[in-house]
Amino acid sequence: MTDLDTRAAGRRGALRRAAPALLGYAAVRALGLLALALWSAARGKSAYTLLTARWDSLWYTGVAELGYGYEVRLPDGDVHSNLAFFPLLPWLERLGAAVGPLSYADAGFVVSLLASLAAAWGVFAVAEHVYDRRVGLCAVLLWAVLPVGVVQSMAYSESLFTALAAWSLYAVLTGRWVTAGTLAALAGLTRPVGLAVTAAVWAAAVTAFARDRSRAGADGAHGPPSAPGEGARRVLGMLLAPLGAAGYVLWVGHRTGGSPLGYLDVQAGWRNGFDGGAAFARFVAEKFTSFPAALAGAALVVGVALLVRLYVAGVRQRQPLALLVYTGIVVLLALCASSYFGSKPRLLLPAFPLLLPLARALARARTSRAAAVVCGVAVAAAVYGAFWLNGSGPP
Repeated sequence: MTDLDTRAAGRRGALRRAAPALLGYAAVRALGLLALALWSAARGKSAYTLLTARWDSLWYTGVAELGYGYEVRLPDGDVHSNLAFFPLLPWLERLGAAVGPLSYADAGFVVSLLASLAAAWGVFAVAEHVYDRRVGLCAVLLWAVLPVGVVQSMAYSESLFTALAAWSLYAVLTGRWVTAGTLAALAGLTRPVGLAVTAAVWAAAVTAFARDRSRAGADGAHGPPSAPGEGARRVLGMLLAPLGAAGYVLWVGHRTGGSPLGYLDVQAGWRNGFDGGAAFARFVAEKFTSFPAALAGAALVVGVALLVRLYVAGVRQRQPLALLVYTGIVVLLALCASSYFGSKPRLLLPAFPLLLPLARALARARTSRAAAVVCGVAVAAAVYGAFWLNGSGPP
């Protein structure tokens, strides 16, 4: 067999291993969309409009159709500029509309559906590599049944980003440094939190260099040789990783005529910024000044405590450094940003390694019990997603 045949056979084998997880994921998402369609119809709303033409979806399609430069000035003086939205999803929407009969919104929906499947496969690949196939299946199903999992089917960038991040992390774990850097660069063109993927690539690469040097020092000239060109590919991956995010941020700075970090000014116009969690802490504290708002405050405290506990569990279970760095930055940016607080749950969607400790526990349970848990949570998540999008929904 040629190298090309070997790679093709390897991909087919990987797809066969992932097939149960992908089918389970598709079933959960189909259940969520069915619940949304029924709930929306009962309220006289269009489920498809909720998925493709509200909130950030409109900003993305606006960039795809008209390009950058549009802004809205609010009565309180805030300026909402479409420069806040990273370009990869609008580029794909424009491409989809150019090559077929789709509208920009249609193309965004198709991109999200395909990206969500790619993300589910990436989650499976990472979990299977770190643990085993059963944990990979459980991790994908847990990611699918998250309460805000309906966002995975929206014309938003969360699914696209998670797909790029998951496969970049998998490339890091398997030593494919150029692939990891390229995917990290694309993730950096998708969302500001692309910084987390870049940091993961750099942390893993620096650790690998340090490990190689340590082995060489311990074994002298007789240490195990690295693969030819391994160091060069590692360096190239490190150089590629930040190009997407850095390129866009610098372009926005040039476009606005301000400092090279003019993107921060654009975000400030949306009242987005990093304040170390002070605004979020005040928001939670205010909930305890009245009842029943105090119940929501208690739920938020429990939620944050659960995130911390899951991260600590990942550390104790010796998750690879790349996963810990990536997850830590995603969670830190989500919780410590002064952005709209209702959006924080969806900002945490890409932090899928947090689910690995739960996936391991679920994988150890009997199949019948694990299936019952997943089915029950899937129904609850489908109902909640339908209620959520027909209400305030994600901004």
